[in-house]
Amino acid sequence: MAVLSTSPLQFVASIPLVTRVFTAATIIASLLFYWLWWTGDGEFSVPYLVLVPGSSLFYPWTFVTSALVETGVLELLFTLLVIPASLRYLERLWGAVETIKFIVVTVGVSNIIAFGLNWIEYFVLRSPVFLYGQWYHGQMALQIGVLVAFTQLIPEHQVQLFGVLKTRVKTLPMAYLGLSTVLCLIGFQCPWIVIQFGWLVSWVWLRFYKKNVDPMGGTPTYGDRSETFALVAWFPPFVHTPISWLGNTVHGLATKFHLIPLATVDVEAGGYTQVPGGARAEAERRRAMALKALDQRMAGGAASPAPRQSGATSSTGTQPPQASNGEVAPQSTLDSTKVKEEE
Repeated sequence: MAVLSTSPLQFVASIPLVTRVFTAATIIASLLFYWLWWTGDGEFSVPYLVLVPGSSLFYPWTFVTSALVETGVLELLFTLLVIPASLRYLERLWGAVETIKFIVVTVGVSNIIAFGLNWIEYFVLRSPVFLYGQWYHGQMALQIGVLVAFTQLIPEHQVQLFGVLKTRVKTLPMAYLGLSTVLCLIGFQCPWIVIQFGWLVSWVWLRFYKKNVDPMGGTPTYGDRSETFALVAWFPPFVHTPISWLGNTVHGLATKFHLIPLATVDVEAGGYTQVPGGARAEAERRRAMALKALDQRMAGGAASPAPRQSGATSSTGTQPPQASNGEVAPQSTLDSTKVKEEE
């Protein structure tokens, strides 16, 4: 109802800048692809717009800009339904710079991994279809990336899918990942496999590299080292042991070669997956810091009580004796009075 009460221009102006620009670029790039394809110039223009493993070394911008192109109308509608609202929420929480970093890293690194995988498949199987017959495009990697971010921020929030199914946010990434796995196994590697890479890349970024700005002006931290956001938390308990060993091994090598920012580690916990006290979520961190600041402000404004002297009152509850001028008697007088009462 709030949307209907405002004009379209006011509604667009209320959307954060990065979300607005990214959405507009997605619409323009996708419509350009449709126009070129319908006019018969699509095959020639494809390497300039989407990621083609055999050609993209000559068009490196496609490692990121290919995410702006949705080659199907239904894909474009689904993207416009999910991504703008998600980025709007994240941008207001993280800020423009961190949102841009998240988009570029999630999309770009996922495409780089897919590009490398296709070249490996080509060298092994000697089939040119892996170089020129598969196009990586769209925002599937970003879609699961925002689901991972929501799992970090609001894991217990309940959503309703298609007006029927109710589920918690933390279950959505694995459901989307499971769909990707099934489709890849039956032969639809491209572009569904980027969901696998998008999940891993977005988790690594949020876990170790995302900069968290302290709202109180303190030293910024990186990532979310909390136990509930550890790698093993994504998997069922029966595989926790091998996943924990693998994660700790990779983390140890990355730390040894200084590939991740340093963080305070609980030595007794035995690894990065058990580090307590990390930022569970941006919202929780900000709320905790605000409450701490409020407590400090209230404590500073309250009058401090007068200090009580040790031994000023006896166990019977008698008041300390006073001198003739009304002041409290010296400590020696108090001690002697206490001795006489005990006698």
